[in-house]
Amino acid sequence: QFGEESPPPVWYFPREDVNTNHLRPIAGQTGCEFKGAASYFDVTAGGRDSARLVPQGAWSYEHTTGDSKAIERHVAFYLREPLVATVDGERARPQEGDFYGGWITNDVVGPFKGPPGTRFW
Repeated sequence: QFGEESPPPVWYFPREDVNTNHLRPIAGQTGCEFKGAASYFDVTAGGRDSARLVPQGAWSYEHTTGDSKAIERHVAFYLREPLVATVDGERARPQEGDFYGGWITNDVVGPFKGPPGTRFW
């Protein structure tokens, strides 16, 4: 779990705890001034050749900058259908918007970046 300025927490999983058979690296990166360059993955449900594809459903910082070393090479997931996640038994809800990947539970209180008009808070 990694907290940022105003998004809900993003959960980063150690690569060895992720079934990487479900990740397809894709071209392109984005940059974060705090963490470095993010690489993205399409996520498949059922294996690499499955028809159930979540485009750009996960990301990782292969080489972090600043104080983000703890999440280097870890994988985070956007909660896009059909992906679901639970936190302490509660189904997490995706953060609104298409840029941030936070997971919201009843214990996480906003306001959050993500909805229209909040991206540049």
